[in-house]
Amino acid sequence: MLAPADCPDMPSLREQIDMLDRTLVQLLAKRATYIDRAVEIKQGVGLPASIPARIEDVVAKVRATAEAEELDPDLIETLWRQLIDWSIAREAQTIEFE
Repeated sequence: MLAPADCPDMPSLREQIDMLDRTLVQLLAKRATYIDRAVEIKQGVGLPASIPARIEDVVAKVRATAEAEELDPDLIETLWRQLIDWSIAREAQTIEFE
């Protein structure tokens, strides 16, 4: 990966952004495998798909990480709440219907 300052033109900058986008998608796919495992564990111990205290804990942690990285914590919270909603819906399909 080139540092942003080392990108001499827009094509090379876009190439770096595209690489980061692929990495982000790969990481989100990996995160989804952990959500799938959470379903198995939750079913085994009788936990629901949505646990509000855990949601707020996750949001607080990503906000703190965003602040430490000098990234807008409101943006990150919005993105993560959507990701969490998707994850809960994914869990709920399996937990409720198996």
